[in-house]
Amino acid sequence: MSDSDEKTSTFLVTHAEGDSAVLKDVHDGQVHTLSSNPGVEETDAVEATVAPDPPMNLTWSVVEVEERRGLSTERSEEPPTTQEQDLAAEQDVGEIARTERAGDGEIHVLTVPPEDTEEAATDVLDDEGTLSRAARLGVSRVEVRAEDGVVSVRYMP
Repeated sequence: MSDSDEKTSTFLVTHAEGDSAVLKDVHDGQVHTLSSNPGVEETDAVEATVAPDPPMNLTWSVVEVEERRGLSTERSEEPPTTQEQDLAAEQDVGEIARTERAGDGEIHVLTVPPEDTEEAATDVLDDEGTLSRAARLGVSRVEVRAEDGVVSVRYMP
């Protein structure tokens, strides 16, 4: 194994057992099956360097973990904020508006048909892409708010 085979990135742990884990690179989508579990759990975000295991290079090993943080998603009972409602009013159904949060993170506002609001909120919470985005943004928590055709996804520290 050479240093040129190593890969440093941010990974989402998509599967973890006592003796193995699966990491998905949140930037390029490449999946890395680890030959051992370095102490990560499913839905962790890991800033790490991995390298292929010789001789076949079918599995990977973690060379170094720079940071590990758990990611969580939650459904809030609070409605979208006035700012989020205003963003939704400026867009057509099916569009997504993105804006920075005060501090770290982002807010994504989805405009959906009112009758599809609950289903859209559930889909966001269940989507692996939501966790990948949180890992890519460097945050730990995702809060989803929904009301009458507006779903806000708040990516927060």
